[in-house]
Amino acid sequence: MAKKSKGKQGGTPATVALTQAGVPFTTHAYEHDPAAPSYGEEAAQALGVSPDQVFKTLLADVDGTLTVAVVPVSGSLDLKALAAAVGGKRAAMADPALAERTTGYVRGGISPLGQRKKLRTVVDASAEALATVCVSAGRRGLEVELSPKDLAALTGAVFAPIGRA
Repeated sequence: MAKKSKGKQGGTPATVALTQAGVPFTTHAYEHDPAAPSYGEEAAQALGVSPDQVFKTLLADVDGTLTVAVVPVSGSLDLKALAAAVGGKRAAMADPALAERTTGYVRGGISPLGQRKKLRTVVDASAEALATVCVSAGRRGLEVELSPKDLAALTGAVFAPIGRA
């Protein structure tokens, strides 16, 4: 069962960044099952929302530069589209250990917000049609819900069609 709260609960770098920016958001905590095959699908089910509204944060290496991709958990990342969205030629998924070191988060809990290092970020264009999206709040079992516009503004993201069903 998911619990809802406004504002500061969680105390992760993501929620701290949101609070400092004065952006309205809601946190959703749920009991994470370590055996869950998909963290994102687990979050959508626990929150009772469509998997199209819950977005996963992935890191890719685009021409030697780490890039954050935020795509719906209902689909997957199109690496060619991600490379094109940032003017690159080739993209591959980043090494998980490098992703954790660079962002300061653990796999399955990587948030696009409050990362240790500011990385270029691309949010799937499908987010623009939604009033709110849910992304990791920085740990497994904690999501943050906010407007896609605020997500893009805080991360310096661009919207592009980088997800595929």
